[in-house]
Amino acid sequence: MSKNNDELFKNVISHAKEYGFVFQSSEIYDGLSAVYDYGQNGAELKNNIKAYWWKSMVQMHENIVGIDAAIFMHPTTWKASGHVDGFSDPMIDNKDSKKRYRADQLLEDKIARYEKDGKTDKAAKLQTAMDEALKGENLTALRDLIVEHEIACPVSGTKNWTDVRQFNLMFSTQMGAVADDADLVYLRPETAQGIFVNYLNVQKTGRMKIPFGIAQIGKAFRNEVIARQFIMRMREFEQMEMQFFVRPGTEMEWYAYWKEARLKWHKALGTDSKKYRFHDHTKLAHYANAAVDIEFEFPFGFKEVEGIHSRTDFDLSQHQKFSGKKLQYFDNDLNEDGKPVGNYIPYVIETSIGLDRMFLLTMINAYEEEDLSEGDKTDSRVVLKLHPCLAPVKAAIFPLTKKDGLPEKAKEIMDSLKLDHNVIYEEKDAIGKRYRRQDAIGTPFCITVDHQTLEDNTVTIRHRDTMQQERVAVDKLDQMIASLVSWRNLL
Repeated sequence: MSKNNDELFKNVISHAKEYGFVFQSSEIYDGLSAVYDYGQNGAELKNNIKAYWWKSMVQMHENIVGIDAAIFMHPTTWKASGHVDGFSDPMIDNKDSKKRYRADQLLEDKIARYEKDGKTDKAAKLQTAMDEALKGENLTALRDLIVEHEIACPVSGTKNWTDVRQFNLMFSTQMGAVADDADLVYLRPETAQGIFVNYLNVQKTGRMKIPFGIAQIGKAFRNEVIARQFIMRMREFEQMEMQFFVRPGTEMEWYAYWKEARLKWHKALGTDSKKYRFHDHTKLAHYANAAVDIEFEFPFGFKEVEGIHSRTDFDLSQHQKFSGKKLQYFDNDLNEDGKPVGNYIPYVIETSIGLDRMFLLTMINAYEEEDLSEGDKTDSRVVLKLHPCLAPVKAAIFPLTKKDGLPEKAKEIMDSLKLDHNVIYEEKDAIGKRYRRQDAIGTPFCITVDHQTLEDNTVTIRHRDTMQQERVAVDKLDQMIASLVSWRNLL
């Protein structure tokens, strides 16, 4: 990571706290590692990202519906899905620092350093060797690569490593009033299984015809040993997932469709397309026949923000086997012989995006430090150039002074706008300072009420990105804001 990128990331983290976007969980008790709370502006931004995803998935597709499944599920769910026996990461401990790391991430960081230093051959060789070790689940080979490439512990600086071992990531707890009779249940490590176990309920009650999708936004929990890179890797996080059920044999067409559709969704926010790339999986999960990640170039390198997976019929077949309930679909469409296609277990294309990672991506992408110096006068500002649809606050209303009826007029304007838009009122400090505060949280419009407003019912509206000001009639404000923050601009 270059010094500039390192500095940018630290500044974004600091900005997120200072302006009410993200706080360390339980901070007054010295915090809880890898757990974060979203503040007043963070909650609004997060909700707007969710709304963008939900509208683009559910509202814009007649054949996709949304559900909200419970976090607790019958424990057999996780046996059927393979999480009880196979949901683990290869971990390695440093004997001096007593810190535990994911072996593959230590190697990925080394590959990134090789690439940054122009050692592309070394990077490619290490990538191939690591992929082979992961595919063959060869834990000894992973440790050998860490030793061979002289990877040191980031904390102790030593290379005194243990063997690599598998570590299960699920949180478990008991359900029941009496401890002895309690059943072992898990906090879900993904939201997808809630969709699969409800597949039949949704298909029948919604009279859904294949191809169709089920979308869900919800919390998931993983006992991540490595907590780093702020909200990039957390123990409690949120996912936005959609499972798309298709006829076997058509899955690769739909895989290609969703791969392109999801990248288009990201780019619609105005992000530089060079910051995104596809990364095909070399080691496929046991249930997949194709998988790709949409990666974004964070200050610490390209990292996954969304996965598109062709999951075959693995999940529904497993749940049919473990539950004893038929999860087949009867396809009435005619085949080449003019007969109904008949019964089959649908194949599934999954799109899965980490909401917290998308939040971080959005903050990093929007954060700008601008030098506004002119001649001998030095000036600067920090601005979040968020897409107006995502901005936590759409407009801020300022009375120029706290007297002469200006606050009353400003509050009257606020009351007329707040039914349709999230707006705030602010009267403290000089007008310039108020502008800077709103720039820092990404507010697209600042509306100033002055003495002229009382005469002709016009206000000064200032635009965040250009800082240009114009005089506008009060009765035009709603339409002006609505046109900029309309979901039509994205969808």
